[in-house]
Amino acid sequence: MQKNMGTADRTIRALLAVAVGVLYFLNVISGTLAIVLGVFAVVFLLTSFVSFCPAYLPFKLSTRKREPSG
Repeated sequence: MQKNMGTADRTIRALLAVAVGVLYFLNVISGTLAIVLGVFAVVFLLTSFVSFCPAYLPFKLSTRKREPSG
């Protein structure tokens, strides 16, 4: 599994996941919306921790900076 997520991508995903958690615990979101956003938040946290997003594979995307060759 090759890393395909850069620092900014990982940070944004983690912040979005935390925001969903805060909204849930403050009772701003509930019901089906809370469940759907909660699932996305968990996926965002997992992908940001491992620096790999499987959704990027079919499109051959990467937000990671290339290391200089030399």
